[in-house]
Amino acid sequence: MKAMLKSELAREAGVSLRTFNRWCRPYHKELAKMGWTPRMKLLSPKIVAFLTDKFCI
Repeated sequence: MKAMLKSELAREAGVSLRTFNRWCRPYHKELAKMGWTPRMKLLSPKIVAFLTDKFCI
């Protein structure tokens, strides 16, 4: 897994960035432990792996 922009990951999921941010809300605590912030644009490989697993991307 490599670092990705949040917009790229949203595009891979086939949704808008706004929808993708809404999808991330239930996982806020887990993501925050990995260093995620809601305004973050570049996601670390660990966060990308977590989100692709949760959203089946």
